[in-house]
Amino acid sequence: MPHPAHSRCSATRRRVALMRDVIITVRGEHETRVAPEEAVARLTIRTEGGERTDVMGRATDAASMLRAALTARQDAGEIREWSTGRLAVRSERPWNSEGKPLPLVHHASLDVSATFADLDALSGWLGEIAELDTIQIDGVQWMLTDATRKAVEADVAAQAVRVAMTRATAYAAALGLAEVTAVEVADVGLLV
Repeated sequence: MPHPAHSRCSATRRRVALMRDVIITVRGEHETRVAPEEAVARLTIRTEGGERTDVMGRATDAASMLRAALTARQDAGEIREWSTGRLAVRSERPWNSEGKPLPLVHHASLDVSATFADLDALSGWLGEIAELDTIQIDGVQWMLTDATRKAVEADVAAQAVRVAMTRATAYAAALGLAEVTAVEVADVGLLV
């Protein structure tokens, strides 16, 4: 018959072996805020009226003025790139409250986008063009350069892993374990 001390010792060794295989699943998060480096301004030139040639002419004049201003700002280094779409013209026939047709109304529109590297220049430019009745500001998309975005993403990912390791180490210490080794690292939703 085995000595009782051997049984207890054997059981203790089994428990220690099981504790080394403890898997702790934690989530590490990190967030950082970075000031934008570029901005894409999107706007639309819009004209409308009863005479098709007048509507197209006013849209074309506004587009020429805008192209000249954008070219000058690009030459000054304020704008990295800009583009315009095609001039679109459509007509619609409105009806009065008695159901009778009214004269045609013609609409012209042209989409424009400009990527600004100088954000102060963008602010001033938007203030200027906002006063023009033919221009509608559709929005501004704030961005980072590709190099900065990649560097920030890498730093945030590394910080999130550090947070997860710190949390896992705290759990391990509470269990009396000393060493923590990462087994799996994944973005949210990728671990099953």
